[in-house]
Amino acid sequence: MIRSRTSRTRPLRTVSLAAAGLLIAGVATAPPSSAQETPRLSAEPAATVDGTGLAVDEISSSPNIRQVASLPKQAPFDTSSSYGTDMAFQGRYAFVGNYNGFVIYDIARPSTSSIVSQVLCPGSQNDVSVHGNLLFLSTDSSRSDDSCASTPQSASVKESWEGIKIFDITDKRNPRYIKSVETDCGSHTHTLVPGKDPRTVYLYVSSYSPRAEFPDCQPPHDSISIVKVPLNTPTSAAVVATPNLFPDGGYEGIPGEKSATTGCHDITAYPAQDLAAGACMGDGILLDISDREAPRVLDRVRDTENFAFWHSATFNNSGTKVVFTDELGGGGAATCNEATGPDRGADAIYDITGRGDTRKMLFGSYYKIPRANADTENCVAHNGSLIPVLGRDIMVQAWYQGGVSVWDFTDSRHPVEIGFWERGPLSDAQLTLGGSWSAYWYNGHIYSSDIQKGLDVLELRDPRTWTANFTHLRELNAQTQTGYLGR
Repeated sequence: MIRSRTSRTRPLRTVSLAAAGLLIAGVATAPPSSAQETPRLSAEPAATVDGTGLAVDEISSSPNIRQVASLPKQAPFDTSSSYGTDMAFQGRYAFVGNYNGFVIYDIARPSTSSIVSQVLCPGSQNDVSVHGNLLFLSTDSSRSDDSCASTPQSASVKESWEGIKIFDITDKRNPRYIKSVETDCGSHTHTLVPGKDPRTVYLYVSSYSPRAEFPDCQPPHDSISIVKVPLNTPTSAAVVATPNLFPDGGYEGIPGEKSATTGCHDITAYPAQDLAAGACMGDGILLDISDREAPRVLDRVRDTENFAFWHSATFNNSGTKVVFTDELGGGGAATCNEATGPDRGADAIYDITGRGDTRKMLFGSYYKIPRANADTENCVAHNGSLIPVLGRDIMVQAWYQGGVSVWDFTDSRHPVEIGFWERGPLSDAQLTLGGSWSAYWYNGHIYSSDIQKGLDVLELRDPRTWTANFTHLRELNAQTQTGYLGR
């Protein structure tokens, strides 16, 4: 999350970069830039600054994970406020969002990955998803218009724009901006949900934090926006529904401690099982999405003791568990220090019991990385994905400056870490925003989008996960889970 709708309450922290044309994205095709081969520096941390013993920027890992490539951010995305964000994958390509646009990487050979193109299109967070020849981009900052040349403009101005941008990525070196869809309160994140009709996909758009002075984001805002995209005519994409998921208003919150529910932060769909899980600020929900345009809430859970902000969700392969994350501190705070403890800013594992409309979520336990980080490191549970291991529930997850953690939650009550990789703090003197925003498994490697450092490629070699190498995906949007065989 990093910021909680700051574009509505204070000036943008992003850098506005002009791009030519109303509906044509400015594309900077980077010169050939291959990944740097990067050996693991140590399997044991050095005794210096970090709570884990790491010096500034020093790399450490468990013996079963090594870094095989590092691709630093390039101009114009190499500024400290050009945050790297979420990722999607297709074939030989990785697509990585950035507060100022997005980057396409060629990852055919992971250890020599390279930048293919960079698209300048400011508008946080610019989370991405891909399907076929289309790329979808979330804009969650109030802009002067829907072009890539837009400038920041207050959400109190009726003509301001936020929502979804659609690009044609047939030519990876020259993506074309073809369509925009405005949504209420913008699009903090979105989830791609394939339709029952293969000629259609849907985007479940999550947004929040309404205010009375915002014409297009009025309270109460307890809904999501559903955008229908006809694949043959994507320029016909439009909002087709705005279902209210919290007719009772949702959790009222505790000012300064627990977030109230005013929409959802993120939704993860499991289309093959007609399920979705919503992380909705003060509530965690289980949804039936058999009718893509009319999702129904099956169950709702709250954690008024430890969870501060329900951020994201991940199902296990069998759809019998869901992991929710708590983004305590909004992503910008040091919550992996000893003072915070093991149950806050953590994951919560829930078992899904029952069938059909009687399904319920039952709490199992918490999981948090077993290393205390320094007070100068923002660290909290963030985005991750399943590793397709046969017979077990294992996922990889980003923890900002807490690094990347691989952990096993097959036993819901006794999760355990089986591997990690991390850098030392960006600064040993002050809290500086950075670290892994998202860490996902894709076709044999772990890819980590680092807010400040760019793209890291990791290799996991562990006897507990070797069966994952038999699964090959043509496309991965982590919030659109695809089942695999073996349960």
